[in-house]
Amino acid sequence: MDNPLILILFILGGFVLLTGGAHVLVKGATGLAVKLKVPHLVIGLTVVAFGTSAPELLVNVVAAARGSSQIAITNVLGSNSINTFVILGLSMLFFKLSVRSSTIRFEIPMSFLAAIAVLLLGAVLTIGQAQEISKVEGGLLLVCFVGFIGYTIRLVGKGGLDMPQEDYKPMTYGKSSAYVVVGLLALIVGAEFVVRSAVKIATAWGVAESVIGVTIVAFGTSLPELATSVMAAYKKNPDIAIGNIVGSNILNVFFILGTSAVIRPLPSYPNLVVDALVAALGSLLLLLFLMTGKKKILHSGHGIILLVVYAAYLAWIISTV
Repeated sequence: MDNPLILILFILGGFVLLTGGAHVLVKGATGLAVKLKVPHLVIGLTVVAFGTSAPELLVNVVAAARGSSQIAITNVLGSNSINTFVILGLSMLFFKLSVRSSTIRFEIPMSFLAAIAVLLLGAVLTIGQAQEISKVEGGLLLVCFVGFIGYTIRLVGKGGLDMPQEDYKPMTYGKSSAYVVVGLLALIVGAEFVVRSAVKIATAWGVAESVIGVTIVAFGTSLPELATSVMAAYKKNPDIAIGNIVGSNILNVFFILGTSAVIRPLPSYPNLVVDALVAALGSLLLLLFLMTGKKKILHSGHGIILLVVYAAYLAWIISTV
């Protein structure tokens, strides 16, 4: 099991299980929710949003439980950076994306604030006032997440936040339950494959777990967002393309990182502040793009800037190995 080629095959297999498991889980949970007459708004804000971030969640839970704290933190920070710089960057490169006013006023600023929260925690860890993101701080992130969901539902109810309409289909209890069970099993097995293989790859290559976590693991767990956003952009559904990314970034920090810290405190690592700064920079650049030039439109020029910034960041990571 220490053969690098075998480990790479295992981690790729884990990504396949994570992506497929998330799709099956969302299909079953959505079908069950419709059957139980849950409003489509609630389904979109919870079931579907959680589904696209399920790979990050399962990988982080397994990593935190196994004591691989660097993978738990860098998976979130790396996924958020890849979501913004790579996935949205590629989408903008080929498609013009118009952005809803509510996304500019509420969702993107919340994504930026979530990244700033991690940056502040990282700065405190680095200057020595604390050694870890504690269970208490993880609990505070979860409280922020509950507040975010509650405020979002309230805004939508008052008509202050637009939501794309989706035609969710009901599913029988037996079929939906089978989908949920199969999806969860695939996610659990996939997460085990990814975490175990990532730790062994880091050891075999002589690099820090944080480097593997912020690059390889983060990219693999972002595959559902990649598929959803690129396909939505291709089908000229920019609301879904952008909302999927921004919502995932918020959920990754407040819910997934919070849950990971509650399971086991997450110690600092050398590049934490830089990784958090880059994640925050992605949301800041989106706001700047939308506040200048042609209002509410993201185009290929913006996409090139995002991709170049991420390429520079990736080059820096490689230079520190």
